[in-house]
Amino acid sequence: MVEAQTVPFRNDDWSVSADGLEHRATGYFIDGEALAARRGEGLWDWPLQMAEKRWCRPSLFREAFLAALDRFGIERDAALTESFALGYGIRAGQGTPDAGFVALGDLLRGRPITAAETARTTGHRRPVRAMAGG
Repeated sequence: MVEAQTVPFRNDDWSVSADGLEHRATGYFIDGEALAARRGEGLWDWPLQMAEKRWCRPSLFREAFLAALDRFGIERDAALTESFALGYGIRAGQGTPDAGFVALGDLLRGRPITAAETARTTGHRRPVRAMAGG
C-alpha cells in the first residue's frame, strides 16, 4: 500500500502515487506510463477497460484518472470525453453520483437494462411502447 505522504491524490476507491493509479480495495494498478494508452480508433483505453469492471464506480474512477493525468502531465482531449461517454454512458439526471450510467461491461454481458435505468438515461418515465406493425 502507498504511504499517505507519497500520495498526491486519494478518493474512496483510488490512489494516485508517483508510480501510477491504484484501486485501493483490489490493488488493481495502472502504471503511470500506461495512462495515455489509446486504441486504434484514438479512444483512450483505460476508461473503456474500466467500464467493463463491475467493481469500478465510474465517478470515482473518472475523478482519480483525471488527477493521475494531471500528476503525470498528460494532456486531455476530446477523445477522452468520448471514451468516458462510450464506456459509461452519459449521466442523465441527478441522484447518486453514478445515477444514469450503464456500464459498457453490462451491455457486453447482456445484462437486461431495467425500466428504471431506461427512464434515468432517456428521460422517459414510462416504458417505451413498440411501434405498431413492427
